[in-house]
Amino acid sequence: MNRNGFEVMKRLLKLVKPLTGTMILAVTMGVLGHLCAIAIPVLGGLAITGGAIKPICIVLPIVAVLRGVFHLLEQNRNHYLAFKLLALIRDKVFGALRKLAPAKLESRDKGDLIAVLTADIELLEVFYAHTISPIFIAFIVSVIMTITIGNIHPILGFIALMAYMTIGIFVPLTAAKKSKAYGEGFRKEFGNLDAFVLDSLRGVKESIQYGTGQIRLKAMNDYSDSLSVKERKLKGAGGTSAAVTGGGILLFDVIMLLGAVLLSKKGLIASNDAVVAVIMLMSSFGPVTALANLGTGIQNTLAAGNRVLDILDETPVIVEKTDGKDIVYSGAEAENINFAYEEEKILKDFSVSIPKSGIIGIIGKSGSGKSTFLKLLMRFWDVDSGRLEISNQQIKEINTSSLRAAESFVTQETVLFHDSIERNLLFANPNATHEQVVEACKKASIHEFIESLPDGYNTNVGELGETLSGGERQRLGVARAFLHDAPLMLLDEPTSNLDSLNEAVILKALKEFCKDKAVVLVSHRKSTMCITDRTISVENGRVS
Repeated sequence: MNRNGFEVMKRLLKLVKPLTGTMILAVTMGVLGHLCAIAIPVLGGLAITGGAIKPICIVLPIVAVLRGVFHLLEQNRNHYLAFKLLALIRDKVFGALRKLAPAKLESRDKGDLIAVLTADIELLEVFYAHTISPIFIAFIVSVIMTITIGNIHPILGFIALMAYMTIGIFVPLTAAKKSKAYGEGFRKEFGNLDAFVLDSLRGVKESIQYGTGQIRLKAMNDYSDSLSVKERKLKGAGGTSAAVTGGGILLFDVIMLLGAVLLSKKGLIASNDAVVAVIMLMSSFGPVTALANLGTGIQNTLAAGNRVLDILDETPVIVEKTDGKDIVYSGAEAENINFAYEEEKILKDFSVSIPKSGIIGIIGKSGSGKSTFLKLLMRFWDVDSGRLEISNQQIKEINTSSLRAAESFVTQETVLFHDSIERNLLFANPNATHEQVVEACKKASIHEFIESLPDGYNTNVGELGETLSGGERQRLGVARAFLHDAPLMLLDEPTSNLDSLNEAVILKALKEFCKDKAVVLVSHRKSTMCITDRTISVENGRVS
């Protein structure tokens, strides 16, 4: 969604509400720190023009120390605020991703998602630590200094006001407007590069095998060059903004100097007041200069914020049910259900009855809708029409936690985390004992292999289980299902990566240990159907 910068800032600011006290403290410390910084040259000017050197020499070191203390406290509170809010945002984003999964995430580029979860969220630290407080600090300090200089003479106060508004408002807004497209383009290109790098790392073996490394490297360089061009434009806009800021400050310093001299010559202000007014303006540009420098950099940050908000605002396909009914599994029924992925029809008038116990086989060619039916039983999507019930309750009316507790789902590709074998298995049942884990692995014909490893069940499987073969990962997936011990087991091609011997062992285990469970066994292999009590053939989304 293409939100404007003010809308993004407004949304990000709402998150500060629980930490309002911290932000007020940071702003207060910042204002006091800048006033101390301004006071140092002003006191020096008064010492020269007024002659009160001794008392000022006593006060100056105190003001200088206070400047350092206030600045330290401001930075401390700002960064505490920033990192606390980053943790809050990460929690919200992961919560949103959980609600969006799997339907809304299947088509999302994983590398780009990683860029949002890492780089984009991390970049928001700039907004929370270096943007919010500086805006309030600049406003408060500018008001104080305008009034103070205005007390010397209203004309000088007006000059100060115009200076602060030009440097603190006009310059950053103009720079932000011109660099908006650069910032959005940079974040998008950054996400594309992350996605390409992740894709290349996953396919490095294939690149070596087919000698396409140089092609991938050239493509990666092209992405990097494109990113560099966008970054150069963004930096160029920042350099222009900095030059305009510096020129504007010099211009207003000269205007203030001329104004003060003319007013002094006409006897409207004292000469020492003229000097103090000029020093006040020259030493008070710090807060508004910080805003001017935000003009281009903030666009990169707001573009990152916009990408984060896109995830938070994404509407899930399926909303988790918490106010429905809990079930005890007693059978499932699909009657004339229809389902389509967008415009592509997958299931058409599909009907099947699943008993309380027994093994039902669903066989058919790839793309016939077999796997889709299992995902509908898991309620990853809702049917478009027809009746889909479990335990005589419409699936969409069953509490999601109760539904998922009643089902074990083994997919074609078992996802393993970068952790030990046992901890990967406990993912299915965190309260299981080691003995239960071992028993599940014996049923899945993987126990002996695990025991042969140097670290046994404590062996780390690597990223995505890369240290294991496809068949070993698949057997761990089946072991998870046994450990979950749900009354309804949904098995999607559970033996597709296994040889005939291991397939026979798994099928024997299913037949032996699932006598009191309902098993829906999906496969395109006729050999897998040998253990089923009833087999259904699916063709083009229909039972044939």
